Amino acid sequence: MKEIWDLYKSGGWEVPFLTFSIYLFVTASFILYLIIVASRNNKIKKERLTKEYSTIIDKVMSDIIFGNIPFSKIKEDKNFQVLFDTSFFREVLTESLINLHKNYEGIYAEKLERFYEDSGLIKSSFKKLKSLRWEVKCKGITELAEFNIKGAFDQIIICSKARNKTLKIVAINACIKLEGTQSIQYLVQHSDPIDDWMQLNIIGAFKKHDIGDTEGIEHLLESQNTTVITLGLKLIKELKLSQKVPQVAQLAAQTTNAIIKYEAQSILQTLTA
Repeated sequence: MKEIWDLYKSGGWEVPFLTFSIYLFVTASFILYLIIVASRNNKIKKERLTKEYSTIIDKVMSDIIFGNIPFSKIKEDKNFQVLFDTSFFREVLTESLINLHKNYEGIYAEKLERFYEDSGLIKSSFKKLKSLRWEVKCKGITELAEFNIKGAFDQIIICSKARNKTLKIVAINACIKLEGTQSIQYLVQHSDPIDDWMQLNIIGAFKKHDIGDTEGIEHLLESQNTTVITLGLKLIKELKLSQKVPQVAQLAAQTTNAIIKYEAQSILQTLTA
């Protein structure tokens, strides 16, 4: 320690330290500059490729929807097959499929769903569910839910128990879209707190997907999780489920939780007004 202290007092360390700091700063700045340039060039390249791919994809989608041409016929085109083997092309193709599927119904939507499965894009979506990155998982869940892949329900419901709030919301919304009120049984058993933001998203999912069958929503009132009970009360209120009044009245009479009792009584007044 004495040698270090003597060196410090002598001041002989100042010049080497400052020289090292300057070199370190210059090197770090240069590396950061290279990273920014590379990132910018990569973004420009992707934008250019997206425009090029969109022209090809538009023609393929037109053949699929209006020409009744199956994927097995389309993949015979060698140029298309070369592009299809690249991951970025498949990403652009999947996004185009999703955008189209949102705007089509009936037989046209079914054709897009068939293409999604026949082309193997569904496998890429399932693969994303195994990713360690939550944003990649969200993308896979969104894709599978959009194309109504009910076979993905069991894997998606596992994601609804994740720690990441965004992933949890996306997974729950997807389950509601795929199975409607059948997903209620999993919400009843949900042990984690469902905060106000998640509740708003779940209610929004029920409204967005126009869940006609509301049978089972009352089971949320039987949960041991008070936030799930609150969610059930809000759903009954927002969806104006006056047929659930007996269950709400029973909850108001039996619960010992003052907040739940007040909410239940308030909803009873609203539904019976």
